[in-house]
Amino acid sequence: MAIREWARLSDGEREAIRGYQAELPVKLSAIARQFGLRLIASTLPAGVSGEIRPDGTGNYVIKVNRHDAPRRQRFTIAHEIAHYLLHREQIGNGISDDALYRSSLSDVREAEANRLAAELLMPAEKVQAEITRAKDVQADDIVAYIADRFDVSEAAAKIRLGIS
Repeated sequence: MAIREWARLSDGEREAIRGYQAELPVKLSAIARQFGLRLIASTLPAGVSGEIRPDGTGNYVIKVNRHDAPRRQRFTIAHEIAHYLLHREQIGNGISDDALYRSSLSDVREAEANRLAAELLMPAEKVQAEITRAKDVQADDIVAYIADRFDVSEAAAKIRLGIS
C-alpha cells in the first residue's frame, strides 16, 4: 500500500522517481537533478542537518551538513527533496531542519517529509524483496543487511521495518 504522500505526487514525479529506484542504493543526486535541485555539502550551524532554499534563479539548493555521517546525509537529502515535492509553495526563503528533522514548518509537514524521504530511499516493494533476499542468504542481522543494501543508517532501517 502506498503512503499518502506518494499519492500526492504527480504521475510524472512518481514515474521519474521510480526510474531512479530501480537500482540500489537509490541515487538521490539523480533524483535531485531530475527536479532541478542542486546539492551542496556545507558546514551548517550546530544542530542543523540540512536546508532547502531558493537559489535566486527560480530553482532550489539543498545544503546538507558535511559533518554528519554519510548515511545521515542521505536521509537529510531525501527529507529536503520531500519538502520540495510536498511543500514547495511553503518553502518561502528557505527551510532549515535540525538534527531531529524539525523546522519552522508544522510537525505534520515534518512527518510528511520523513515518510516520503523513507519511501524515496527505501521503496516499500524493494524493502520486501530485500527482506526475502536476506532470508534466502541467511543474513545474520536483517537490520544491518537492509541498512547496507539501501545505504541508510540502522536507525532508519529499523523505523522502515517497524522495529522499535
